[in-house]
Amino acid sequence: MAASAEYLARKENRSISELFRQAFRAYQKDEITRLLDETAAYAATRNPHGYTEEDIPRLVAEVRTEMRAEREAAAAQARS
Repeated sequence: MAASAEYLARKENRSISELFRQAFRAYQKDEITRLLDETAAYAATRNPHGYTEEDIPRLVAEVRTEMRAEREAAAAQARS
């Protein structure tokens, strides 16, 4: 492998260090792409209803309204 690296470096008029830096950058890019693809696949399974970012304020408001109603019902029951 060392001989191949030296041959490529000479062929491209670059140092071994430059060659390995480029290889490492390519490896990092591939790993980041793989990680993002895995994350996207996982995220797709976590949104069965197909909610979008625009739905978030409405959903938060709905949950808060439900929680407020439950608290008020519990308080009313405690008073009776």
